[in-house]
Amino acid sequence: MDRVNGARRPGRAWAAGPRRALERVTGEALGPYQSAVVRIGFAGTWLFFLLRELPNRRELYGPDGPWSWELAQRLVASNDAFSVLMWSRSAFWFETVYVVSVLASALLVLGWRTRATSVVFMVGVLSLQNRSVFMGDGGDNVIHLMAMYLVLTRCARVWSLDARRARLRGSASAGAAGPVLWGVLGAVFAYAVVTGRLGSGWTAVFAALWTGAAVWWLAERHGPRGEGRAALDVLANLLHNAGMLVIMAEVCLIYATAGWYKIQGSRWQDGTALYYPLRLDYFTPWPWLSGVLAGSGLMVMLLSYGTVAVQVAFPFTLFNRRVKNVLLAAMMLEHAGIAVLLGLPFFSMAMIAADAVFLPTGFLVWAGSRAGVLRPGVLRRRSPLRASAVAPAGPGERRGGAPAAGALPPEPRSPDADGAGVGR
Repeated sequence: MDRVNGARRPGRAWAAGPRRALERVTGEALGPYQSAVVRIGFAGTWLFFLLRELPNRRELYGPDGPWSWELAQRLVASNDAFSVLMWSRSAFWFETVYVVSVLASALLVLGWRTRATSVVFMVGVLSLQNRSVFMGDGGDNVIHLMAMYLVLTRCARVWSLDARRARLRGSASAGAAGPVLWGVLGAVFAYAVVTGRLGSGWTAVFAALWTGAAVWWLAERHGPRGEGRAALDVLANLLHNAGMLVIMAEVCLIYATAGWYKIQGSRWQDGTALYYPLRLDYFTPWPWLSGVLAGSGLMVMLLSYGTVAVQVAFPFTLFNRRVKNVLLAAMMLEHAGIAVLLGLPFFSMAMIAADAVFLPTGFLVWAGSRAGVLRPGVLRRRSPLRASAVAPAGPGERRGGAPAAGALPPEPRSPDADGAGVGR
């Protein structure tokens, strides 16, 4: 420690905090468990939706829908939205896109070749939703946004087949399936560019994604383990942490705007807003249950005011762990109630998946150990000594170094240490 005439030099102490924060942001992918549960939540929600609507797919997004292909083409041309369904109006092309979307969602849940499947998942979400923009219940907008953010994250570092492959073979990209998959995606991309089916913006996006994947694969397979590999790992960590930050900000923005708009409504001000949807046949899958709840004026008032209070207050509680966790549980219960009472299961699933980005790491590790899915090496029961290596560290506890470039750590460190983690 530097001292001047026996006194501590303030400059070094002041610079230690920002330097340590920079080392964490560049040296590791924060929130591995949070990003994994967000990946599983959103991919699972979209997968269940596609499977449930399988008999109605042609009416929702296909050639038999009220929103015709011509109307969709005019809208896409006016707002520059992206949809591969606009490449052809044939029924075969639509069925192909739908099946690929289902497969990509399932593979993303499992965490198989996540760098590629997250891109295909995003393409499927955007293509179907932009084909028929009026189909949805609000949850589709959240999935729309999160599908793009997930592409930036390293969301398969735990609870995934990629993590299992990395543990067994030393690299998540081992095997021939990855290069073959990216080769197919590159061929489709080249066809779209040559035929002029992509705008300049999306051409740049897909070119960057494909080039980045190619450079990463070449560095892992043929590049020396030096500064180049380390630079790629630092860039990947920065993109991941930026993506997680954007997801957190998006969730806060959703709740803040929803809460403040509710405050301006007269029905929310007098505490009767919940009464009206409970009396609509469209939103009452259980009429007797909705009738019991709507018949209690006190309960309607408490739930109406409570909803506004929780949504407005949540963004301001992120710096208080205990209060944040209480409100987080309240919001998840609220969405579960919406799924049951108002018949909006996929909206509720999407919002619960978004809320999961704020779940504490300790809870996620505990829940994963009880679930026993996909990764027995991490999710098996640990002794107290091994559990302490994964559970959230206390303020001031010493942390280990960053994982090696190109390899997934068998037991990612908690992002909650020193109060700076996503899960706090």
